[in-house]
Parts: sequence; C-alpha cells; structure tokens
Amino acid sequence: MSEYALVGDIGGTNARLALVKPGHVELEHIRTLPCAEFDNLDAACATYLADAGVIGVTRACLAFACPVQDEQIRMTNNHWAFNRRAMQQTLGLDQFRLLNDFTAMALGMLHVQPHELVAIGGGESLAGSTRLVIGPGTGLGVSALVPAGDEWVPLSTEGGHVSFAPTDELEVAIWRSLKDQFGRVSVERILCGQGLVNLYQAIASYRSLPTTLTRPAEVTAAGLTGDALAEEALARFCRILGEQAGDAVLTVGGRGGVYLCGGILPRMQEFLLASAFREGFEAKGRFNDYMTKVPVWLCTAEYPGLLGAAAGLDNSLVQG
Repeated sequence: MSEYALVGDIGGTNARLALVKPGHVELEHIRTLPCAEFDNLDAACATYLADAGVIGVTRACLAFACPVQDEQIRMTNNHWAFNRRAMQQTLGLDQFRLLNDFTAMALGMLHVQPHELVAIGGGESLAGSTRLVIGPGTGLGVSALVPAGDEWVPLSTEGGHVSFAPTDELEVAIWRSLKDQFGRVSVERILCGQGLVNLYQAIASYRSLPTTLTRPAEVTAAGLTGDALAEEALARFCRILGEQAGDAVLTVGGRGGVYLCGGILPRMQEFLLASAFREGFEAKGRFNDYMTKVPVWLCTAEYPGLLGAAAGLDNSLVQG
C-alpha cells in the first residue's frame, strides 16, 4: 500500500492531479492532463499514476466542476461521467472523496501564501465573518467559507448558475442577445471563458460591429493589446464580475472578504486592477457603504484547488 493519497482538481478543460502524504497539504508530482484526451476519470488517473511511478494508492480526494452529491456524476463542461461506487472499485480505492471544485477552492484559500493574494481596493476583513470565494474559468465557481469555532466550513454551491441581472442599457442589450440564444441567461453565460466570447459577440451586435475572434484566449489577448471591441468586452466582464461578487457578498453576509480565483483573472491582473470591478462591486444603492468596507483579494496561487483537495482529505466538516 502506498504512503500517498491522490488529490485532484478536475475542471471542464483540465484535470490537475497530485500526490500528498495524509495529514499534509504539500503537493508532490503535480501534473495537468487535458480532459479531452481521456475517455473518463479512470484513464486519466491510470496514466498519471503510471507516470508518477506509484502503485497501491488507496485514498483519494478529487474536486469536480459539477454537483457531486449524487451517485451518478456527470461533468458540466466536459464529457466525463461515472457512477461513484463503480469508479471507486475501478480505481481500487478504500476511500474515494468527492468535492465540488469550488468547495476545494475555498479550502485552498486557507493554505495559499500571503504574497499570492493581491488586494483590489480597500476594506478590512471583519473577524468571524463569512468569506466569499468566486472565480471564472471554464465555468463560474462560487463558494464561501463560514466560520465554525476555530474551523471554517466551505459551502458547496452552484452559485454560478443564478440569473444575470443587467444594471444599465448595455447590459440589458447583452441580456437580450443571450436570451435569444439560450432562453434563460445565467451569470455563467458571461463570467467564464466561453462567456467572454458571448460577451464580445453581444457587444459587437449592439454596436453593429463585425467580429473576428472566436476563442476566449483571442479575446483576452486582443483586449490587452488595444483592440477596442475586445477591450470593451474585457472591461465589461470585470464590471459584471464585480456586480455579481457584490450580490453574492450581500447574500452570504461576506464581510470577511472576497477571494477571486479561477484560471482567467491572474492572466489579466493589471487590467482587472485598473478596471471598474470595484465600482460594480460597491454599487449597491443603500448598501454602498457596507460594500466599501469589504476587502477583495485576487488569488494568484498556481494550484489552490489541489491544496483544497489535500486539505479536504481528512476534514470532517467538508460536505462531499
């Protein structure tokens, strides 16, 4: 039997895997595998463990970008699907713990280093208050850390799928454009990689401009190098993220602060810091003063989800 446990952070695009020694959160043998290259979870895990030269792993804690409460697991943004019990047997595991990816991300925030958190605006964390964790990647993840004595309980939510609420004429036009495509418009239709493309195309339609970009990385790169339409899409992306994060803070009473995570934001850090994110975040009418007191940090750590999966391996307070 191996001394290691397997931990993973599995999103719509990539499966990040690592090994940890139980009782520790130090990650070893970190590797990122494209989900599209594997038929399912077991194939990816087998390839990873073979490459790491490790056999006899009997414990795992894996975080998935989808609901994980049911026996049948189906990824929201890729083709992987499996029965929990059958997969545990296939992998030969005595313990097979599944977490929502942003539950793990929330736990990971408790283990990142101070220099990996960049403040956006002012505010001061209120001791003993809930902290929001939110971030766009392949989808939009939302969680929160709720204090429970000396511990923190991470919430498992699907907050990325709440309805988008436009706040000005441009956002109303964006909502109409997306409603024509999707019927219902959730905030994830905007605040994720493909959502950035949706936003770019909706703004182009509103301004009667041609579109040339079709991939999230293209929109980001063009926006950061002066393309006017892509830059407007990026700017509006940041503002809507601020609006949504502010709404979520009001919902959970998140006076402890907000952690911004996910794969998109660290690649546009300076743009985000100079954007209207904070303006959208604080623009809550009668609760504007409340919001100005709430700190926001951009997490630049490379593997916070893996850290959270490692922390969740033996954490009895974590749902999963």
